[in-house]
Amino acid sequence: MPTDISISSDTAMVVKNFPIVCVGGSAGGLDAYIRLLRNLPCDMGVAIVIVNHITTVPTQLHEVLPRFTTMPVDLITERLLIEPNHVFIIPSNRDLHVDGEDFHLKPISKPRGWPDVITVFLRSLTAHWGGTLIAVIVSGYDGDGADALCGIKEICGITIAQKPSTAKQPDMPESAISSGCIDFILSPEDIAVEIVRIARAE
Repeated sequence: MPTDISISSDTAMVVKNFPIVCVGGSAGGLDAYIRLLRNLPCDMGVAIVIVNHITTVPTQLHEVLPRFTTMPVDLITERLLIEPNHVFIIPSNRDLHVDGEDFHLKPISKPRGWPDVITVFLRSLTAHWGGTLIAVIVSGYDGDGADALCGIKEICGITIAQKPSTAKQPDMPESAISSGCIDFILSPEDIAVEIVRIARAE
């Protein structure tokens, strides 16, 4: 799969064109992340970004998930280069953005109530990523991410919700489905199959 870069004449910004998969989740998300990663090959040319909205304690996903994938698993730091065949983890209590080739972290914009870090990241991808976008919403409370899904569809991205009956907490995927902008409703194992199919079609 090509991972060339191109230069936008409007922004003079380096824009990478390999696919990004944003996997957004919360309560019960660990089960979904493990089931997904166990079924993804390590060389499909896709960057996996797990956006888990934790605001009160440090995330431990970058320590837990390497047991379930041979891809490198990195906790995102400011200006970390986005690369294919990697799994990236959002740090706790931060909003995540991209500028075309790097990650950028900002103070969380919604410190009270249900976080919207998945929505924030998906909107940043919609505005600044040059490659295929795949938005995956898995187990979690509330509806983070749902408000950004129609924007992903408008730029021909792909949207997937975890099948609620396979989720430990179905609120988040049910909210995503209610947006009317979901392409596929699948178990984590079948989400992996669909990601591989999309990656190999690129």
